[in-house]
Amino acid sequence: MIYPTRRAVMVMAAGVPVALLVGVLTEAGWLAGPVWIGCVLLLVALDALSAGSRRGLRLDEPDPVRAAVGRPGLIELTLRFAAKGPTPRAVEAALSAEVRLRLDDARSHAAVTDRTAGVAFAFTPDRRGMASLGELWVRWSGPMGLAWKQKVFSLGVDAPVRTDLQGVRDEAMRMFARDALFGAKTQLDMGEGAEFQGLRDFQPGMDRRSIDWKQSARHSALLAKEFRTERNHNIIMALDAGRAACEPVAGMPRIDRFIHAALLLSYACLRSGDRAGLFAFDSQPRLSTGAVGGMDAFRTLQTVAGRIDYSTNETNYTLALATLAGELQRRSLIVVFTDFTDSTAAELMIESLGRLLRRHLVLYVLLRDEELETLTAAAPETAEDVSRAVVAGALLRERETVVSRLRRMGAHIVDVPAQNMGPAVVNAYLDLKRRDLL
Repeated sequence: MIYPTRRAVMVMAAGVPVALLVGVLTEAGWLAGPVWIGCVLLLVALDALSAGSRRGLRLDEPDPVRAAVGRPGLIELTLRFAAKGPTPRAVEAALSAEVRLRLDDARSHAAVTDRTAGVAFAFTPDRRGMASLGELWVRWSGPMGLAWKQKVFSLGVDAPVRTDLQGVRDEAMRMFARDALFGAKTQLDMGEGAEFQGLRDFQPGMDRRSIDWKQSARHSALLAKEFRTERNHNIIMALDAGRAACEPVAGMPRIDRFIHAALLLSYACLRSGDRAGLFAFDSQPRLSTGAVGGMDAFRTLQTVAGRIDYSTNETNYTLALATLAGELQRRSLIVVFTDFTDSTAAELMIESLGRLLRRHLVLYVLLRDEELETLTAAAPETAEDVSRAVVAGALLRERETVVSRLRRMGAHIVDVPAQNMGPAVVNAYLDLKRRDLL
């Protein structure tokens, strides 16, 4: 496609008053208008011929697009002009893609160097799923800037948006770089979660309760028992995938933040010798892996986590937690990733929690509602601001009431901002392990 630029239109329009004036003042002046139009069209045609061939422009095979929800990415495309003939100084490009990719800017400008131009489009996906790149529009102008030449490329490149595993790996490397996981080394703690490791000579400063009097009498020397942290616990991550969990918070759906934190916790559990499992639910249980052990199981958990889809159904805590309790054959730590927005859902959750607490240890992971806190703390300037602050304050008080009830029932709570959820969950797990509560 070839069409005039804005400069050509302005040049054409600028000559209209002059041609009209010449036509009024002279007898042959009526020829000035057609002559001016013809001259401008001729310049546009010459500019188009000097701009480079459309047929000579080709697009290199695009590289596969690796997209992860919440992680910025870059789509890079390379354009090449024919080896012979004129080339433009720069090109403009526009890209069409599915909405879930969230292109930061669908347009790109690039200079042409050695008959090659590289255009790049930044994106930050906001939802998982299958996406694709549609069409690429490329246009460039001639030396005089009077004519645009445009060519369209149909890409049809798949760009699946997956879970941000790279973010999980980076966070895990930061947290475990010093190999300081609790349980990876012999501990001297005693309690229900400690296993006998061996005997050693009693040293000043050791706990006197660790002395084995029978063995000490047999060997005529004070011997103390060494203990190590018990491993092989079951850690089950229960992910709420209902309608409320699929709403965004800080630019990413809650369920995706739940998945990232659950995978990070799974890595910590598997590395410390415990067993980890995933359980996802909305109106009914959707998937369950059971408790799996060994570092090789982490890849399985990654694959299963990618199958958790977005849902529009309300969360059924009663059915989900009852099903989970029936599947567990031994005492486990159940980490429930959820968020409640109304008192009715919270009441149903509390009723179901009582049955779990009789046998299992429960840790609730909640996202702090920063939007409500902002509305409450904002300075009231209008009547609407006062109303919003009052409603937000009431919702926060209801939420705090529910959290207090959960704590009184014996559940442990992690209530943090969305950005700090992963490290906070791992720290809570390590704290429970240090206290021998698993």
